[in-house]
Amino acid sequence: MSMRIPLYQIDAFTDRPFSGNPAAVCPLEAWLPDAVMQAIAAENNLPETAFFVPEGEGWHLRWFTPTVEVDLCGHATLAAAYVLFNFLAPGQQRVSFRTETAGELVVSRDGELVALDFPAWPPVPCTGPAGLGAALGRPPAAVLAARDYLAVYDDADMVAALAPDFAAVARLDRFAVIATAPGTGDVDFVSRFFAPAQGVDEDPVTGSSHCALIPYWAARLGKARLEARQLSRRGGSLSCALRGDRVTIAGRATLYLTGTIEI
Repeated sequence: MSMRIPLYQIDAFTDRPFSGNPAAVCPLEAWLPDAVMQAIAAENNLPETAFFVPEGEGWHLRWFTPTVEVDLCGHATLAAAYVLFNFLAPGQQRVSFRTETAGELVVSRDGELVALDFPAWPPVPCTGPAGLGAALGRPPAAVLAARDYLAVYDDADMVAALAPDFAAVARLDRFAVIATAPGTGDVDFVSRFFAPAQGVDEDPVTGSSHCALIPYWAARLGKARLEARQLSRRGGSLSCALRGDRVTIAGRATLYLTGTIEI
C-alpha cells in the first residue's frame, strides 16, 4: 500500500526564491520509522528536512540532513512554522515545538518576520585543534568553542574568501565550524557555516550557529540587538537579539513548492 505525504519546500531567511536556505517540511499524522524519514531527507537532498506531528496544543519536531538526524536546526524550524502560519494553522500567531534534544522551541509571527526563541550557547575561548586553520584555508585571529568551533577573522572579506578543505573539516572534533567577522554598514557581523561531517559541506543560512554567534557579538559589540548576514553563495539575513540565556533569531521565508511524496 502506498503512502502520500505532503511536502513543502521553503526558502528560509530570505524574501525571494533561489536565496536563503531551502528546507523541506513534511507534516505527518504519526511518526514514520526513522529509516524512512532519513531516506526521505536523503531523497530531498536539501540541507534539512523537517518532520512534525501534532502533540497536545503544539507539535513534535525533528530534523534530518541527507545523512543524519540533527540536534537543532534554525532554518527548518522557521520553515515548519511558516507552513503552519500560512497553510495548516493560519489563525495562529505563535506555535510551540517539542524537540528531541533542544527542549521546547517557540516560534512567533513578528510583522513580516518569523521569530525563533532558541537557547543561547555562549562560546568560550580555546586553543582549537592544530589543523583548524589549514582546514579552513586561513588561520583565524581567535578560536572559541560551543557546540561548534567559532573561527573569528578580522573582516568580512576574509570570511567570504575562505575555501575550506571539507574532508579536513569533517575530521575535526566538533559538530561544525563557524567562520565569522565584523560586518559593515547596517550588518553587525557576518558568518559562514561548514558541517561536512553532518552531510552539509556549507550550509546556506544557519539558525543554530547564531545560538553561539549572538552572545559572542553582543558581548563584543556591547549591544543586544544585531543584524547578521551569512555569506554563502545563496546568502541570507537574520535579525537577532540576546535575551539572557535565550536568543531571538528572526527572518523572512518564501514558498518555493508544494507537492506530495508517494512511497
